[in-house]
Formats: sequence, C-alpha cells, structure tokens
Amino acid sequence: MSKGVVKFFNETKGFGFIIESDSNKEYFVHVSGLVDKVKENDEVEFDLEEGRKGLNAMNVKLA
Repeated sequence: MSKGVVKFFNETKGFGFIIESDSNKEYFVHVSGLVDKVKENDEVEFDLEEGRKGLNAMNVKLA
C-alpha cells in the first residue's frame, strides 16, 4: 500500500486528490474508492489501480 495525504476532497461531487508521500505524485480518488471517510490533510493508505485517465487511488483508508 502507498501512503499519502489528501490534498482536496469534495464530498458533494464525490472525488478528490491524494499526494503520495514518497513520490509527491498526485492521484485521483473517487468516493467509490474510499474505505473510510476522508477530508483535506488526512493521512491515508491506498492502492493504485489503472483508471480511464491513468492511475487512481483505491481502497483508501485513514493511516
């Protein structure tokens, strides 16, 4: 699992972005990929899965 921090999450629209700690890469996360409820600046663990527009964060849970 990768570790990172939630940069942005819009509950109304159901998506956001996570910045991976090791690489500083930014990954899209959809509400369907969440295990726990997240908000900005939460530390999280996640898996990466190929999506329509590149890698997406999946199985996102609070670290």
